[in-house]
Amino acid sequence: MGGTWLVLAAALIAAQAQNNRTGAPAVTRDRRIMSVGDTLLLPCQVQNLGSLVLLWRRGPAVLTAASLMVTRDERFRLVDGYNLQITDVGPQDAGDYVCQISDRVARDQVHTVEVLVPPSVRAAPESRHATARRGGATVLECRAAGNPVPSVTWHKLSNLFQNETNTRIGEGPQLQLSRLERQHSGRYACTVDNGVGPPVVTEFQLQVLYPPEITVERSWVHTGEGFRAELLCTVLADPPAEVSWYQNSFPLSASERVTMSARGNNHTLLIANVQPEDFGNYSCVADNSLGRARQHVEVSGRPGPARFTSAPLARADTRYTLAFAVDSYPPLDELRLLYRQLAINESFQQPGRWHDVVIPAPEPSGSLTHRVSHDLRGLQPGAVYEAIVQAKNRYGWNEVSDIFQFHTLGGTHTAHADELTPMFSSATALTLSDYANILALTILSLIIDQ
Repeated sequence: MGGTWLVLAAALIAAQAQNNRTGAPAVTRDRRIMSVGDTLLLPCQVQNLGSLVLLWRRGPAVLTAASLMVTRDERFRLVDGYNLQITDVGPQDAGDYVCQISDRVARDQVHTVEVLVPPSVRAAPESRHATARRGGATVLECRAAGNPVPSVTWHKLSNLFQNETNTRIGEGPQLQLSRLERQHSGRYACTVDNGVGPPVVTEFQLQVLYPPEITVERSWVHTGEGFRAELLCTVLADPPAEVSWYQNSFPLSASERVTMSARGNNHTLLIANVQPEDFGNYSCVADNSLGRARQHVEVSGRPGPARFTSAPLARADTRYTLAFAVDSYPPLDELRLLYRQLAINESFQQPGRWHDVVIPAPEPSGSLTHRVSHDLRGLQPGAVYEAIVQAKNRYGWNEVSDIFQFHTLGGTHTAHADELTPMFSSATALTLSDYANILALTILSLIIDQ
């Protein structure tokens, strides 16, 4: 054993002496690119070695001296003479390996080994789940390792049940999200790739906390005694909200006629066999730890708003048949039509005065929808008119209908239906005086009814 260490000591002294020599060394170099797990064979061809000692070095560390293994790593061994073999190559094996003869002339064989390492990821948060409040910020992190240095890209993953593609939203080790809204909730993924092996994909779940948000299917529900009423509100909240129903500020409880159900985000209040006391204002109220939201729904027996069914273009120059439909469970008691000419002529563009017409109520048909038509006579040829309608049943007057425009034939210009919008927009707003006149007519009718 002592002889072995003497040989090793002599070899080290010779190697050190060689390092101190001056002059240009005779060095040969090559490059080896390996993958993790491979077996590496580094050749060292020597002729006429004689009594000289051959060393394998890696940096200052001596791996072998002559046929002696200096390193304790069992993956290293000499094969077929002085060739160095390394099994199960790992990232730590990268570097320069030198086969060296310690004589007066330095003759080194240098092998530069590069080890390709598949990508790996260290994620933060480690749980892969992040939580933040709406309006706040959060950071998702994928620290990548590998050789070559991997690239990191970020995607927002689509809903599994929707036909959407994943959206690329960033690159680099960190994804910073600020001014968070509820639509930012969902799945995110970082993809780490360096071309060695398959890419590594790490998924995160982001939960954005926010107070309840409520939308109602209809803010006004039309029904009648003996019929049913269905109220629907959609509640979005995280954490999930507690949902309750109120009638005229009083909490509702389930009964034989009143049932409450929930399916996903949709909450339904069903009233069967409606009675007069069921009419009124209802509220859908949602609470979670971050806040409260409320939306109102009116349940009423009053008629629904009128829907115009006649064509915008008249068939005559001074007459027009106005047709509309009104939904009402009870029979209609009265109908009121207001109409006016939009522009008297090209030089006088102000609308004409409103004409107020009381239309006889149609005969009860036993149907929910009441269809009405009324002939307007004495109109101006080639003119544009607008009309609104109100209807009344035993529960009261409905809301004023949307404005409807129609055009008579004749005159210097005969418009087509598609010309009405650019000439006189159907979205033309009523003036304050118009609303005041209509409101006054409605109030007057209510006073007369009483």
